[in-house]
Amino acid sequence: MIELILMQRVDKLGQMGELVKVKPGYARNFLLPGGKAIRATKSNLEKFEQDRVQLEAQNLKRRAEAERVAERMEGLSVVLIRSAGESGGLYGSVSARDIADGCTEAGLTVNRSQVLLDQPIKTLGLTTVRVELHPEVMLPVIVNVARSPEEAERQARGEEIAREEDITLEDELVAELGAATRE
Repeated sequence: MIELILMQRVDKLGQMGELVKVKPGYARNFLLPGGKAIRATKSNLEKFEQDRVQLEAQNLKRRAEAERVAERMEGLSVVLIRSAGESGGLYGSVSARDIADGCTEAGLTVNRSQVLLDQPIKTLGLTTVRVELHPEVMLPVIVNVARSPEEAERQARGEEIAREEDITLEDELVAELGAATRE
């Protein structure tokens, strides 16, 4: 285990300024290169304590700025047009990069690492995705994946596109079976 000083809040780990022990790979591959933490050496501890007030003030300023942006962009919806099969399954998937590009087109400049997507979106419909504007400020973004702009508008109104097609196919099959049994 490696001991580190957190330079910003990290989910499921701790707040800024805390001493934490993590596995070497997590430190080497995620925390240290991202500037989220520094090694807890004696000199780094002393330097952090000297700069603590200034670092906390900078953090508060960035957080307040992120909160203002989140208020301005509240209710942001991104429409992504993709080709899909009859059942609503996409040919491919929607990734964090696609969502970040859509947000940028809508007026919110974010990069793909700020889009918190558990797994790629592989079906048509509305999905809520979190965008991290600051380690303590999350913005929910509605991602509307559709085959066409018209379909996106219908989905935004609350209509279920893929299910309508399934119901239509079921109705046709029931009608055909009914006609076959009468003959």
